[in-house]
Amino acid sequence: MSGPVRCFGPRGVRRGAALTLVFASVLATAAATGSLPRDKAKSPVPAARSVTSAASAAGATVDGDEVASAAARAVADGKSGTEAAERVVSRSGDRWGAVYDERQYEEFEQALDGSYTGVGIAAKRSADGLVEVARVQPGGPADLAGVEPGDLLRTIDGRRVDRRPVAEAVALLRGDSTEAAAGSTVVLGVQRGSVLREKTLSRVRLSTEAVTVRRIGPDRPASSAPSAAVLIDVDSFTRGSGTEVRDAVRGAPAGAGVLLDLRGNSGGLVTEAVTAASAFLDGGLVATYDVRGEQRALYAEPGGDTDRPLVVLVDGGTMSAAELLTGALQDRGRAVTVGARTFGKGSVQMPSRLPDGAVAELTVGHYRTPAGRGVDGRGITPDLVVDSRAEQRAETVLSGLGGGS
Repeated sequence: MSGPVRCFGPRGVRRGAALTLVFASVLATAAATGSLPRDKAKSPVPAARSVTSAASAAGATVDGDEVASAAARAVADGKSGTEAAERVVSRSGDRWGAVYDERQYEEFEQALDGSYTGVGIAAKRSADGLVEVARVQPGGPADLAGVEPGDLLRTIDGRRVDRRPVAEAVALLRGDSTEAAAGSTVVLGVQRGSVLREKTLSRVRLSTEAVTVRRIGPDRPASSAPSAAVLIDVDSFTRGSGTEVRDAVRGAPAGAGVLLDLRGNSGGLVTEAVTAASAFLDGGLVATYDVRGEQRALYAEPGGDTDRPLVVLVDGGTMSAAELLTGALQDRGRAVTVGARTFGKGSVQMPSRLPDGAVAELTVGHYRTPAGRGVDGRGITPDLVVDSRAEQRAETVLSGLGGGS
């Protein structure tokens, strides 16, 4: 099988030779799989078998044929094709290359529709550098166990996560490929104030809303002063999320500013990120990307709202397609960006089916912002860098732009 080019946040950390633990935000553990659309000239995205030079340009040293051949030889010898492919990819130098078994890949595809297996927690880095609960999904296992936003995650299954990257903590929350099924359990050490409690949660199949919208600032009727502001929080770019952003902008009160919160958004479908960009741009370039050394482009649809004040909130969990959107709005002078430097995932991957049903995803290129900036390994530095109270600072900026709060 060959498939479309992908652009997503990091899915795994190494376990031996295998890239198997999924991380980023809880939903985005799988939601960050995306297809790059065709460019304006409708040039087709190439199949995995033809990505050798693109992989080399992206820093990879392996292509789909090489991985598939290693897997086929292993299967012919009565060995695991998946394990053979993992060994090839792990030695390739492809930072984002990975091999997934059929169950894992099915999870990824299902997550594009906004469903995942987990406990209903999204995490972030606290002001003190600890792992803090950012959101709790209503009705999920964490919610029913009394976990609340602001709680600190100190241990997961007995492992201290105080100073570990948030992505690694979320990987532990989800579990690896043999532990992550619905009904499996995870033990959390949760601190609230000075009290530390252990909570045993069972993972379940959850559905979530990728986009949430709420009014910010003083309470007032929806039809009142044009200085009212709207916060649009995009958790990931799953199917339909770009249209939801566009509808939220169109439905906002006249003159109301928009605070677009992309913190913790580890990417998703690039087509959805481009649709979201189209909500704020009147056509024009969103990003360029290379395939086999050939530059291609992504364009916004015309007709977006170019007058409404806009502030974009980002942090170290803003990745991939979310960085693509951030870079476009920043380079085009459409938004003021506030927060911390983004993650720096600016490469694209392409999936290829292996003989035993597993799927290998290999790097085939990189994308750049409209101004030609590379994101991979660099991230995007916001216009206003803040360490704490980012949302409050962003609201102040939005108010200064005439968008209210």
